[in-house]
Amino acid sequence: MFDFEYQLKMLPDKPGVYLMKNNLGEVIYVGKAKILKNRVRQYFQKSANHGAKVKAMVKNIAEFEYIITDSESEALILECNLIKKYRPRYNILLKDDKHYPFIKVTTNEDFPRIFMTRNYVKDGNKYFGPYTDVSVVHETLELIRKIFPLRNCKRNIVENGEVTRPCLNYHIGICKAPCGGLISKEEYAKIVHDVISLLSGRSPEVIKRLREEMERAAENLEFEKAATIRDKIAAVTKIQERQKIITGSFEDEDYIHIYRDEKDTCAQVFLVRQGKVLGREHYILEDTADESVGYIIAQVIKEFYGGTPFIPPHIYVPELEDHELLEEWLSTKKGSKVQIKIPKRGDKLKFLELVEKNAQNTLEQFKLKLLKDKELQGTVLTDLANLLDLEEIPYRIEAYDISNIQGFDSVGSMIVFENGKPKNGDYRRFKIKTVDGPNDYESMREILQRRFKHGLEEIKNIQERKLEFSHGKFSVFPDLILMDGGKGQVNVALEVLDELGINIPVAGMVKDDRHNSRGLIYNNIELPIKPSSNVMQLITRIQDEVHRFAISYHRTLRDKRILHSVLDEIPNVGEKRKKELLKRFGSVDNIKKASLEELLETPSINRKVAGSILEFFTAKKK
Repeated sequence: MFDFEYQLKMLPDKPGVYLMKNNLGEVIYVGKAKILKNRVRQYFQKSANHGAKVKAMVKNIAEFEYIITDSESEALILECNLIKKYRPRYNILLKDDKHYPFIKVTTNEDFPRIFMTRNYVKDGNKYFGPYTDVSVVHETLELIRKIFPLRNCKRNIVENGEVTRPCLNYHIGICKAPCGGLISKEEYAKIVHDVISLLSGRSPEVIKRLREEMERAAENLEFEKAATIRDKIAAVTKIQERQKIITGSFEDEDYIHIYRDEKDTCAQVFLVRQGKVLGREHYILEDTADESVGYIIAQVIKEFYGGTPFIPPHIYVPELEDHELLEEWLSTKKGSKVQIKIPKRGDKLKFLELVEKNAQNTLEQFKLKLLKDKELQGTVLTDLANLLDLEEIPYRIEAYDISNIQGFDSVGSMIVFENGKPKNGDYRRFKIKTVDGPNDYESMREILQRRFKHGLEEIKNIQERKLEFSHGKFSVFPDLILMDGGKGQVNVALEVLDELGINIPVAGMVKDDRHNSRGLIYNNIELPIKPSSNVMQLITRIQDEVHRFAISYHRTLRDKRILHSVLDEIPNVGEKRKKELLKRFGSVDNIKKASLEELLETPSINRKVAGSILEFFTAKKK
C-alpha cells in the first residue's frame, strides 16, 4: 500500500512535476509546482477549498510520484510533454491534437512551387498560416492556380538546366513551362511575388497591377486577354473578401477568450495574420465551472501552442496565470520574443470582447445541439430496445469485427458507442495470437475471451480492494453486443459469454448482396429494419465504424511487416528513420514514389540518406 503520510513528508522543497495515479497505475492528473512540497500537500488537506472536479480526482488517487526539475520553466515544459503523453482525464484537454495546414511557397527553389503542408519547417521557404479550415486552403490554392501559372510538378528544375518537353499543364495554360526553358527565372519570380503578396494580405496592389494590365489589353483591342485578366481580378477579390481586416497594424497575433456557463467552458482562439482573420478554433471544456479564467486560459495556451509549430509574436488574453513563465516558454519555443498582453482599452480590447461573444455563441449552440442529440439518441436507443425486446435500454453498445487478408495479419477490433455516440477512448484492438489461417470464428472467440476475462479480473480486483470510483480498461461491460456478421458470429459470442457466466444480449449486423446493412440477427431470427429509420442509421454507423477501425489496424500491421522486410535493406536507414518515413508517407508504396524534395522534408533525412533510398528503389524496379 502507498503510504501517503510518509510520502507527503518526503516531498522536496524544489520545483518539479507531480503525477497522480489511480489504483490501476493510470496517470489521472499531471501538474507542475514551484515548490512540490506545498503544492502536492494542498490536495490532501481537509481544510482546502477544492471544487467538485478536484474532490472527485482526490478520491481516485491511489498513489503519486514526482520529478524534480532545476527550474519552474523546466517543470512547465515537462508538464506539457507528460500531459501530451498520458492525456490524463482530470487535466484540461483540448479535444484534438491536429497539425494545422499551411500554404508553402518553395522560395528556395529557382522556380518555386505552391502547395499545402502540415509540416512547418524553418527551411528558408515561405509559409502562410496556420489555417483552421482545410477547405479554405484547398479553395485558395485552386483559385491561385487559376490566376497564376506556377508549376505543380515535383521535378528539380534549375535555371539553365536540362530542358525537357512541357507537360499538359503548359498546353492548357496553367503553367509557364520552366522545365522547357519557356520562361526566365526573373519573369517567373514576378509571378511568385504576386502570389506572396496575395497570401500576405497585400491583394490591393495585385488588383491594381492586374487592372492596369487589363486596361492596356483593352486599349490594344486584345479583348480576350482583357476578359481573362478580368476573371483573375474576380478570383483575387474573392480571396481578399475571405480575409476580414480587423487591424491596420498588419501583424501576426492571436486572441484567446473564454465563456463559461454554470458547468462548462468554451475557449475561442482567433488567428490574425497580417491584420486579417485567417481562421478561428474553439474547444469545449467540460466540468470547468470551478476553475478561474486565468487558469483555464493558461491551460489552453499550453495545449494549443504545444501542438502547433507556429507561434505569433503577440497573444492577447483577458487574464492569465503564470504570465511570465508562459511568455518565457513560448519565446524559447519560437526562438524569438513572444508577448502575452492583457489589453485594458482600445481596439485590442474590443476585438477580445468580440472573441468572447463568439465563445458564448459557440457554447450556446453546442448545448442546443447536445440537447437535440440526446433527445434523438434516447429515442433511437428506446426503439432499438423495443425491436430486440430488451429489458433495459442499451446505453453502452460494443461491436466487434475481424480483418485479415488470406489469414495474414489477422486483427480484431472492439468499438464502443455510449448514448448513441462513439466513445473513442474505449476502443480496443487485438492482434490474433492463437489462430493460424483465415478462421474468423476462432479469431472472434479469442478476442472475446481476452476482452471479458480481462474485464472479470479487473472487476474482481476492484471488489477486493473495495474501490468505489475506479474502473479499468475492460471492467465496464456493455448492455448490448453487436457482431459484424450473421448467426455464426453471434453463436460464437454467446458460447464465450456462457462459458464465463456473463449474461449480455448479442445481435448480428447483417448486410445485403450490395454490402449495405439490412437488419439484425437476434435469437436466430433476422429482424428487418426500415432503411430510412433512425435505428438503421445507428446500426449502419456502428457497422461502418467497427469495420473501419479493424481495417486501419490491419493496414498498420501490414505496413510494419512490409517496412521490416523492405526498408531494413536500405543503407543508412535505421529504426528512427524508418519510423519517420512511415509516419511522413504512410506506406512503403508512397516512399517508393517520393521525390528527392519530398524525402528531404522528413526531419532526419539528409541528401545522402535520400540518395540511398532513391537508388535502392530504382534498383528494385530493374
